[in-house]
Amino acid sequence: MPNEKTITVVGGGLAGSEAAHQISKLGIKVKLLEMRPEKSSPAHNSNDLGELVCSNSLKSNSLDNASGILKQEMRELGSLIIEAADNTHVPAGKALAVDRIKFAQYITEKIENNPLIELVREEFTEIPDNLDSPLIIASGPLTSESLSESIKQLSNSDHLYFYDSISPIIDAESIDYSIVYRASRYDNGEQEEGDYLNCPLNRDQYYGLIDELLSSEKIETRDFEKGIYFESCLPVEVIAERGKDTLRFGPAKPVGLKDPRDGRIPYAVIQLRCENKEASMYNIVGFQTKLKYPEQKRVFRMIPGLENAEFMRFGSIHRNTYINSPKLIEPTLQVKDNDLLFFAGQILGVEGYVESAAMGIIAGINAAKFILNEPMIVPPRETAIGSLIKYITDTEVKNFQPMNINFGLFPPVQGKMPKPEKKKLIAKNALENITRVINP
Repeated sequence: MPNEKTITVVGGGLAGSEAAHQISKLGIKVKLLEMRPEKSSPAHNSNDLGELVCSNSLKSNSLDNASGILKQEMRELGSLIIEAADNTHVPAGKALAVDRIKFAQYITEKIENNPLIELVREEFTEIPDNLDSPLIIASGPLTSESLSESIKQLSNSDHLYFYDSISPIIDAESIDYSIVYRASRYDNGEQEEGDYLNCPLNRDQYYGLIDELLSSEKIETRDFEKGIYFESCLPVEVIAERGKDTLRFGPAKPVGLKDPRDGRIPYAVIQLRCENKEASMYNIVGFQTKLKYPEQKRVFRMIPGLENAEFMRFGSIHRNTYINSPKLIEPTLQVKDNDLLFFAGQILGVEGYVESAAMGIIAGINAAKFILNEPMIVPPRETAIGSLIKYITDTEVKNFQPMNINFGLFPPVQGKMPKPEKKKLIAKNALENITRVINP
């Protein structure tokens, strides 16, 4: 028999969908509020839950990478988001990339068919002064203005803003395969062909592209929207502004990508990553941009192999919102002076799809345990989830900014050993500790 109380979750993105799923697993009813289609956001294209508005990659799936460890912890906790990703994945080397349409459809169907979850399509505009049951705010980085104002009043401080930018998507049939070649960086021989398409540039082509990136027309940022970029998601033209060779040591790095036509490493390489199972769409990896749409078509068609590219989605840029979590949030993801109010997802200041969903897991489990009068969970810092929570709730952090999972957040490994061995030990400790959270 389900508990008669109901938990409200605001936001049908990755964190909100995950929170609702976790709550229902513990037998508690959920009211999941999603403002689309009643009110849309500047970045969404559909009304499906869990829509990916940036890259279709959930980053590494390997345990020698911090993101891979986080995913495995989430699998152990019964994550809906990782389940959806595993069932809709597309080739991407060691990364877990998904068919974004099927991924969102999978999540939506799971939520809509869950008898304990009531999906309500309406905007949530204000946090009530007096709550009588748990409320989880998982409204994401594109929180509406009215709810943003309510959160601002709650935290007694201004919001913090940064920008997130989106790479263009190319029609696969418009790519010139006589120039573009298939290869993965440092191919380990386990696959016949690489999972990435590669556009090779010689010296003149590279610097010609850089000159156009620097001189092309860009969308102006309005004064009230000004903020900072998250370092790992910089617009390509901002990278170019840091120095003409910066891009060649970043997204256009040629190392490990020999051109099979002559066996040489090109001066620069721009990679394309598959967007769907049918391999009909590819995004330009690392080429997030704020160029105006006509300029994107003109400039990106300078890339060898993309001279006749058809753009299925242009790159764009939007404002992301996050709160000052160290000041506001407990490690249980409750607000410090309100046990019934929880936050989850990217609005907490975690950066990345998987990181956001992981916070939904913890908020959902803890909100349900609060109703059940059971001890809430805080995974230890030896886990990826615990290390993220430690970061966003650490009151000693100055100038708090979004962070994605990385090995620097884990506790230091004692003793001297090669870096690969340290990573293996971190992964082993993390998975052992997440198992203890499930079976204390």
